[in-house]
Amino acid sequence: MPLFLVLLPTFIQVGLTFFLAIHMGRVRFAAIRRGEVKPDEIALNEPNWPAKALQAANCYRNQFELPVLFYALTALAVLTNKTGFVFVILSFIFVASRLLHAYIHIGSNELRSRFRAFTFGLFVLLLMWVIFALQILFAI
Repeated sequence: MPLFLVLLPTFIQVGLTFFLAIHMGRVRFAAIRRGEVKPDEIALNEPNWPAKALQAANCYRNQFELPVLFYALTALAVLTNKTGFVFVILSFIFVASRLLHAYIHIGSNELRSRFRAFTFGLFVLLLMWVIFALQILFAI
């Protein structure tokens, strides 16, 4: 599988992370400008941010949880040459689930929909890890 196709989902996930960092900054600065929070109220403790700013920060923070396992798996799969068609398709599906999760999280933040998107991505990533482990353990 061409390396650019293998890494494209990773680049999209990284792009999502940077987008959410910028979004979080814009939401936070807007809250300060509107007087919803004073800088000395948030200097040491995030819970003092207004709800929308916390929502954006939580969504950004999520990009350093489950996606870390995706990054590790991608690196290991590239190093071991285990990046076939199934890996690439599942990578795109996982990243699509992360995009949907983030869209819900910074939008309606409807918990049931957000949980479904998260859980779907979790099981896709679990399947990716199981396939990779079997390929390594049984030299497939």
